[in-house]
Amino acid sequence: MNRIEKALMHGLFVHLHHNIDKVIDFKGFQELNRQVAKVWPGVLLIGPEANDDAAVFQIPGVDGFVVGKMESHCSPCVPRPYDAAATGAGGAMRDVVAMGGRPVFLLDFIGTRPLEQEVIVGPCGFSGRCDCGNCKVMTSRDRLNLMIKGIKDMCAQMDVFVVGGGFSTSFSDIVPAVVCAVIGKLITETPLTKPAKNAGDKIILIGVSGNDGNDTLYRAGLVKEMRPALALFKEEKTAMEGALAAFATGKINACSDLGAAGLGAAVCESARYGSLGARVDLSRVPLSVKDISPEEILICETQARYLVQVAPESVDDVVRAVRAVTENVAVIGEITADDKEVFECGGEIIATIPNRPSEEILEELKRA
Repeated sequence: MNRIEKALMHGLFVHLHHNIDKVIDFKGFQELNRQVAKVWPGVLLIGPEANDDAAVFQIPGVDGFVVGKMESHCSPCVPRPYDAAATGAGGAMRDVVAMGGRPVFLLDFIGTRPLEQEVIVGPCGFSGRCDCGNCKVMTSRDRLNLMIKGIKDMCAQMDVFVVGGGFSTSFSDIVPAVVCAVIGKLITETPLTKPAKNAGDKIILIGVSGNDGNDTLYRAGLVKEMRPALALFKEEKTAMEGALAAFATGKINACSDLGAAGLGAAVCESARYGSLGARVDLSRVPLSVKDISPEEILICETQARYLVQVAPESVDDVVRAVRAVTENVAVIGEITADDKEVFECGGEIIATIPNRPSEEILEELKRA
């Protein structure tokens, strides 16, 4: 394993963000939902055990389906409370869109220290004292207002209501709690799902990539400073409308948004869940910055991006539909019949990620 493969595989197979089933009993939820389905038959289409971007369900007696997702952005709120809260809201909205929905309502919960206590906002916030000279000391109330403004500004940009939530000042930890739940309306005929469907399908990226949101690289020790993803407001709305335009063609076989571990995770999980592989050329990815490494293109969590898969004969129609909204769209690879995902850049293979790492590799990743 090279260092990039280690970083991405750690995120995919060890870190709990992508392995929630190791600590939460989804089978218990599945059994509960089977029991409840006897009272409300057919209303839950996609539940937690599907491990997809969001849930899809029906309100009894109401036509159409609803899409729902809850997401937290707690740790990033230490260095960047405004951007982190906004991207928490935006990320939950993207998950709703990735299932074929349009987000409509948001509920949020914020838990923080008592309002008059001082907090450090910036790169040194996790240590409790500033050694870099670039942090700000403010009250918990001031940081709270920044987080609320981030959520509000994202909702204003995306035409999403804030309909409720919760609040607590009983937290004592350095890291505040910032949780957003988004509810939307399914606008595709059936839900779009994450798993790849067919070898030979083309992978299309909507949106541009940068080097912000380097959390996975930071946790792997490949960068010295965590740079949480920047909130992209207009870009988020444009990417959503571009994705919805692609959906309107009726030719999307699979879809996912780009969240934690970015493009690498989106491609690897889609291919693995579909029992397929993928090959991606990172040099085809549209970029927002010039000075960016292949590993940053592969793993960084830049916001406002979607990945869709279409049959080769449908590529032109889908790209044309997206370009009616935005020029930020590119065919970057294809689904393969292999059992691994290969990422190259400029003709050089950057990383090869197996769908089923050996026990020896998994133990090494856990020790790292």
